Amino acid sequence: MAKFDLDRFEHCVHALIRLNESLKDENASLRAHQALLLAERAELIGKNEQARTRLEAMLLRLRAMEEHL
Repeated sequence: MAKFDLDRFEHCVHALIRLNESLKDENASLRAHQALLLAERAELIGKNEQARTRLEAMLLRLRAMEEHL
């Protein structure tokens, strides 16, 4: 009976080791994906700022042209 319990325990330990390795791989993949998303977000924020700056400059030019009419 003790042999059966030990074999069962060993099987559970190996299953937990496999699960741990799988979760570590998944975690690494998710972290890499998160890094890509953060970089993309930063790029989009930069583009948004550039567009806002250009739009504000256009509005200022339009207002200046309007005043000269």
